Amino acid sequence: MTTRSRRARLASTARLLTLRTRFGVLDRLAPRRGAALAMDVWCTLPGNAGRRRDLRTTPGEVTQVPVPRGGRVVVETWGEGPTVYLVHGWGGWRGQLGAFVEPLVASGHRVVAFDAPGHGDSEPGGMGPGRGNLMEMIESFTAVADRFGPAEAVVAHSLGCTSASMVVHFGLPTQQLVLVAPNHDFVEITYDFAALLGFGERTRVPLQQDMEAFCGRPLSDFDLVPLGTDGSMPPTLVVHDRRDKETPYEVGARIAQAWPGAVLRTTEGLGHQRILADADVVAAVVAQVGEGARVR
Repeated sequence: MTTRSRRARLASTARLLTLRTRFGVLDRLAPRRGAALAMDVWCTLPGNAGRRRDLRTTPGEVTQVPVPRGGRVVVETWGEGPTVYLVHGWGGWRGQLGAFVEPLVASGHRVVAFDAPGHGDSEPGGMGPGRGNLMEMIESFTAVADRFGPAEAVVAHSLGCTSASMVVHFGLPTQQLVLVAPNHDFVEITYDFAALLGFGERTRVPLQQDMEAFCGRPLSDFDLVPLGTDGSMPPTLVVHDRRDKETPYEVGARIAQAWPGAVLRTTEGLGHQRILADADVVAAVVAQVGEGARVR
């Protein structure tokens, strides 16, 4: 570990300890204020370097698309043919999925990748710089899909799996879906979040209520497993690493088991980010995308 990375880790640990102390007090004395602060922390985008990795080998054509809550998102396209969308996760950007671009273009596809509001090169969303939320991720994908049309396939990573699955479930024509390291259910995440920051149910319950008011629906509506149990989702490849420290492997396994037509590909030792750069994973995803064309 370099001196710089040690300092960054120490600074991060110090910030966490400060937050835990503050939340401990608010949880006892002012849980509604604690919930408001928790919502603020929840919507703050992470800044670790792994999420800014750029795996693109060639530049594409860059355009911008306006989104419903104001601002514009950056979209990059390569190639010609049926469209494959690349959807990044929380705090990520389009360059993270760049390893998929060249082989997909070579197989005769147009690749469309974009940065959600506040992410990558896109303008800030409605909550301002350095902030974001799932609703804006869903809305930005919908706006991009309205511009570029139906999907031969959608390849999504992490929280992008939820935003992509919601957009596909509610109307984007899609032949193939690929979920790489899908995120777990949001109510479950709120419990993990509470444990990390040191607050209890007095704060977590109003936090969940605030989230549901913001989204206009219960958090359970975003759970991935129920979205596809009725067979309404397209053929799906789920790729998940057993040692993923950000989203549990069991999440991907449950989705693959519950969705008719879904297949699980398990990796070992690639974690949550490096899985996007692995040559075998890229080859499996490109093969899945090509399978849709062969079936038709």
